[in-house]
Amino acid sequence: MISIEGKIINNNEEIRRRVEIDEITGLITKVAVPTGSADFIFEDELIFPGFIDLHVHAREDASHAQDYKEDFVTAGEAAINGGVVAFAEMPNNPVPPVDDSSYSEKTKLTGKCGVEVVLYAGIGRETKPLSRPVPYKVFMGPSVGELFFSSKEALEKRMELYKGQNVSFHCEDPLILDKNRDRATHEERRGEEAEVSAVDFALKLIEKYGLSGKICHCSTKKGIEKIKEAKARGVKVMAEVSPHHLYYDAGIITEDNRKWMQMNPPLRSPEDRDYLIRSLQDGTIDFLATDHAPHTKEEKLKGISGTPQLDTYGLFATWLMKERNFSAFDIARVCNQNPGSFINKFSSDKYGKIEEGYAGSLTILDLNQSTTVTEEKLKTKCGWSPFLGVTFPGSVEMTIVKGKVYEKK
Repeated sequence: MISIEGKIINNNEEIRRRVEIDEITGLITKVAVPTGSADFIFEDELIFPGFIDLHVHAREDASHAQDYKEDFVTAGEAAINGGVVAFAEMPNNPVPPVDDSSYSEKTKLTGKCGVEVVLYAGIGRETKPLSRPVPYKVFMGPSVGELFFSSKEALEKRMELYKGQNVSFHCEDPLILDKNRDRATHEERRGEEAEVSAVDFALKLIEKYGLSGKICHCSTKKGIEKIKEAKARGVKVMAEVSPHHLYYDAGIITEDNRKWMQMNPPLRSPEDRDYLIRSLQDGTIDFLATDHAPHTKEEKLKGISGTPQLDTYGLFATWLMKERNFSAFDIARVCNQNPGSFINKFSSDKYGKIEEGYAGSLTILDLNQSTTVTEEKLKTKCGWSPFLGVTFPGSVEMTIVKGKVYEKK
């Protein structure tokens, strides 16, 4: 049994409590008044239910062809380093999990990860729903990998089979991407109109087929406005935003950093960035999700899209609090409560609250100790970050995963 005392952020309340966790079951056994004799006692630090990242590319699959980028061991280490106790992992692998057999095969690989992993199953041109409840991911246009659709018609024909399922959408219109393929820059080739058009179509599919829908890595004001309108009329849709779209905008892109700052969808305007921040704070956007994409330095210089961000998840939360006036309750909502509600549908353990019977997984932030991101502090196998050199205003003091304690080094 281990015990932690301090200020817990739980159920929209900040209160000093003692939390006891059974190290064998990994579950919280008691939340009580502090006694002053816990294994770990925190004063000003904030103790959150463990942070959960719903958008991670760990890269390992049955082929092991991309283990050189990342695997479930190193992804778990990076997650713990960033205060993340569980993540949902994307299916665009060389051997994608698209049926019962391939999904089970990949699930076995997650057992060596240091944190809880929930896998998305991929939706492709010849797939059908699995025999058990899982979250699904569909790529509406070409991204990284071969699991995508080339037309709206082909996508809708396939989605008819997935009525009522939990489906997350990568929203970029394939026809618009094809039309702009010869434009000069990545940002022009994947302009905002491609995302907005795809969001509009995804919302129609979600509504028509009764899906529990999620729009991944939203990057445009216009797209969020469409999601907000859909929510208002009762469509079951939720939305993610990634840290890079909140911290950076296209104005920072230079010839020197262009390839390092390339991702799908790309960085947008300052107006888009500010609107995304406000929408995350007011609850229009439901999840902070990294889109962790651990490509090597050599691959980035060749023009592949994506950035690794598991290591900096908790640090970024401190930036939102100290620099953008997010409350601790705002952070709890988008980093553990809403993501917990998502993965609890597919996990044997319960996340998102500090309560008896829930996973004994916690994230402890120190808002008074700044952290500068350096390569030496990263755990991701690819060894770099879009935030290298950035000083965040806080730190991840400790991560606890089902009773196992990882202290800041």
